[in-house]
This record gives sequence, structure tokens and C-alpha cells, in this order.
Amino acid sequence: MRRTTATDHESGSAGFTIIEVLIALAVVAASLAAIGSLIATSVRGARALEQHVALVRTARAIITGLPRRDELAPGSLAGDLAGYRWRVDVAPFAAGAVDATSGVAWEPQAVVVTVRSPSGALLQLNTVRLRRRPGE
Repeated sequence: MRRTTATDHESGSAGFTIIEVLIALAVVAASLAAIGSLIATSVRGARALEQHVALVRTARAIITGLPRRDELAPGSLAGDLAGYRWRVDVAPFAAGAVDATSGVAWEPQAVVVTVRSPSGALLQLNTVRLRRRPGE
């Protein structure tokens, strides 16, 4: 058996110093803060993605419920669907390559669908529909 002497404690083999413990705690705290920040960013991204998918789903439902092309007259439609405010604007499509006097049986219409979520996020879809000219 060996006796413990004062020289054993002075050699530094007795354990950790308070500085080493504080440095280890600081490293652990910094690691946990970085992991927490990463998780918070992932949660915000997932929430934004869910909101966007809900907006797109609502816009698709509105487009699906639009009147048939021969019944869709220029003007505006608006409403509310499950808390999402929507508006559909239909106007003649203005383009340099489209001649309104050419005698073609179809006329293009610009259709703009705007959907606003309850949180205020906005989605706008622009499309063109062909409509048979009245009287043809």
C-alpha cells in the first residue's frame, strides 16, 4: 500500500481544475445553442412550406371551381374558402401578336387568381384561357 502525500496532490493528477470544467461547460453550451438555432430554423422553414402548400391547394380548388370557359365573362369574382380570401380577375388578354379583328373563333382571356391566407401570406396565379367569341 502506498500512502498519499502532499506531492501527489501538487502534481495535478488529482482531477479537473475549475477552469477545465468551465471551458467544457462553455463548449457544451455553445453546441446546444447551435443545435437549438438549427432546430428553430427547420421549424420555421417547415411552417412556411406548410402555409405555401395550403395556399396552392386553395388556389387549385378555386381554379377547379371556376365556371366553364364559355361562361367565364370578363370581370371579378371574390369569396372566402376555409378562411382564405380569394379573388379572380378576368380581362381580355392584351398582346401584340393577338389581333382582335382577325375573325378567329377564340379570344384569349387573362385570368388572375389571388389568394390571401388568414396569416396574410399572398399567392397570385396568372394564366390565360381561351373563350369562344360571342356570336360564333
